[in-house]
Amino acid sequence: MAKYKIEVDQNSCIGCGACAASCDNFHLEEGKSQPKKEEVEDLSCNQIAADSCPVHAIKITKLE
Repeated sequence: MAKYKIEVDQNSCIGCGACAASCDNFHLEEGKSQPKKEEVEDLSCNQIAADSCPVHAIKITKLE
């Protein structure tokens, strides 16, 4: 199964919470989004969170 790396660009993140509202892998810490798990095997709601980010601060990379 593929693995994916989840990253949040802290400089771009505006802390709106859309990612946390759409995916339980995200939470807000000091006003910025943070993934609870940075490496996942299933994108599940992580892709929805990335798509819901208004400033495109969430980057998902497929690991080889």
